[in-house]
Amino acid sequence: MKIEISEAFPEHFRPAYPEEFELFSHFETTAGIPSPLFAITTWKENGLPNACFHAWSCFHGDRTAFFAVMGNLYQHTHTYANILREKCFGLNFLPIGCYDRLVETIRRNGMDEDEFQAGGFALQEARTIHAPLIAEAFLSLECTLTEAKDLTGAGQTAMVTGRVRHAWVEEAYAQGYDRRYGKDGFMLLVPAPQDLLSGAPGQSGIATVHIERLD
Repeated sequence: MKIEISEAFPEHFRPAYPEEFELFSHFETTAGIPSPLFAITTWKENGLPNACFHAWSCFHGDRTAFFAVMGNLYQHTHTYANILREKCFGLNFLPIGCYDRLVETIRRNGMDEDEFQAGGFALQEARTIHAPLIAEAFLSLECTLTEAKDLTGAGQTAMVTGRVRHAWVEEAYAQGYDRRYGKDGFMLLVPAPQDLLSGAPGQSGIATVHIERLD
């Protein structure tokens, strides 16, 4: 038997925190679909570096171009304003060992705060765009803004698409699977899975990738 969940909010769903379902669709906790965690980096208007710990994204393209499609980027944030102003941004992938440092950039994200300093990260100059990069990242992508679109029309979040113009890969991660996947590689956010029967809230998980087989 399959459980059906409609667009109408399930009345038995209980939030993990008061504003959860003001910020997120109930389909997020219904589905619990994992996505990569990374840091979006930009310059604030006052010249300080900004870091935004983010998920809800996918990466794809064809032979002519490669794109980062970032969903659920809040329009009230420094990051969104910076991207619209500068027309570019960096994407930085770090291992799970950096999780607490990345969370610190959320806690200390005021306009007058250096968020690289808050997380204890070194700054690397980008090659093709006007944005800072995190030197400790094993993979960094330099992106130019292609589109920013409010999908719901609510003025709350936006889907931001960037075209990848340049990539940096740490040499130790340049071959095979061992470093990019596992505890030294990509982090994933697993959105808190709701108990679909009782409606009890779940707790978000932070995962790494385990290769089960080769195709």
